[in-house]
Amino acid sequence: MTDTSNVATLADKGGAAADARPADVGFAQALWFWLKLGCISFGGPAGQIAIMHTELVERRRWISEKRFLHALNYCMVLPGPEAQQLATYIGWLMHRTRGALVAGGLFVLPSLVLLVLLSWVYIAWGHLPVVEGIFYGIKPAVTALVLHAAHRIGTRALQNRWLWGMAAAAFVAIMAFSVPFPAIVLAAALAGHVAGQRWPQLFAAGGHSSAQRGYGPALIDDDTPTPAHALFSRKRLAQVLAVGGGLWLAAMGVLVALVGWQGTLTQMGWFFTKAALLTFGGAYAVLPYVYQGAVEHYHWLDARQMIDGLALGETTPGPLIMVVAFVGFLGGWLHNVLGPDAAFWSGALAATVVTFFTFLPSFVFILAGGPLIETTHNQLRFTAPLTAITAAVVGVILNLALFFAWHVWWPQGFAGGVDIASIAITVLAGVALFRFKLGVLPLLAGCALAGLAVRMLGG
Repeated sequence: MTDTSNVATLADKGGAAADARPADVGFAQALWFWLKLGCISFGGPAGQIAIMHTELVERRRWISEKRFLHALNYCMVLPGPEAQQLATYIGWLMHRTRGALVAGGLFVLPSLVLLVLLSWVYIAWGHLPVVEGIFYGIKPAVTALVLHAAHRIGTRALQNRWLWGMAAAAFVAIMAFSVPFPAIVLAAALAGHVAGQRWPQLFAAGGHSSAQRGYGPALIDDDTPTPAHALFSRKRLAQVLAVGGGLWLAAMGVLVALVGWQGTLTQMGWFFTKAALLTFGGAYAVLPYVYQGAVEHYHWLDARQMIDGLALGETTPGPLIMVVAFVGFLGGWLHNVLGPDAAFWSGALAATVVTFFTFLPSFVFILAGGPLIETTHNQLRFTAPLTAITAAVVGVILNLALFFAWHVWWPQGFAGGVDIASIAITVLAGVALFRFKLGVLPLLAGCALAGLAVRMLGG
């Protein structure tokens, strides 16, 4: 989402000549790289993928552009954070299962640690005037960011009237009739499947540009044979599914044994497992579902806190879907899952549980499906349903932007009057995003200062 031109490169100085094949990369060297990447992976999926392309394709030449894009196209059709899944895929291709666990895990771990600490600061000192002023300015910025996300995805996805109709139908369904997000995804997928068979011209693939550039030979090049561990076999597929399912059942079984099925931690595990399987279109697409469950159904936090959590998620590295760690922390803290004398550890445990159940499916998708993708090298056949889902997601995100605007501009409800300062900050943030293409971090910093100034001046 943000411009990555100011992100310092991770590439080591020197290196092999452009016409020489890079030396083999040891596991320890790769581990250190994935850790550094996890600490600077700001900018949402677009920025994170751009960083990985620069580092892995252009500078280090660990993988060729063609193989990089082939992996990315697979990750694009999966539910879940595509940038984290891409890192997992490349780590697996280079160093087997342990490479996948390290690359995907370290993409998330720094963000989890930061969000636990920031959530603690938020809930412990969030009522201080300085902190309140900062969040007062950040929330209008988040409203503008969500609107910008709807525009960005819409300009890419809504290529004809049929897709515009899908977006409009999804918007009306969730706004006027409160249709659950999973039902919208399912309906869009079915509509796309049927329409794709009858009118395939509606779903002409756009995809990622694959412009060929010569960066020199890569460690995993276009003609590099598929390594033995990446070859497809039914036995390996069954093993991966068994281990992944076993881990889920074991974790859920422990929670049920400790706190019961209706316990907060168990319900978090179950809810965020479902959320992980519905994140087509990125984190913004699944946020309405998270809101419906976490705010309206389970009452783990309120609407204002949800917006604040998204603001914190925007300021930390890693996938934006890591906002679920904030949701988990507040739910664990407020529900005292470890007792009233262990509030911080209650929140930290809940955030960890939520993160585990949110990202476990992503690892299973890569380890189970990666060998098939590497072996076949065929084009995926999910274009029509996924295109329809993406179109519906645009309507869902637009509804989310209006929901945020309502809570930010009328914080006390319509009867309480409009907040002119919040509207002004939102408009200025929108101009900065749409007109001047300002990055996310500078935008949030500027809006935080503006909100602090308004609060200090008694606005």
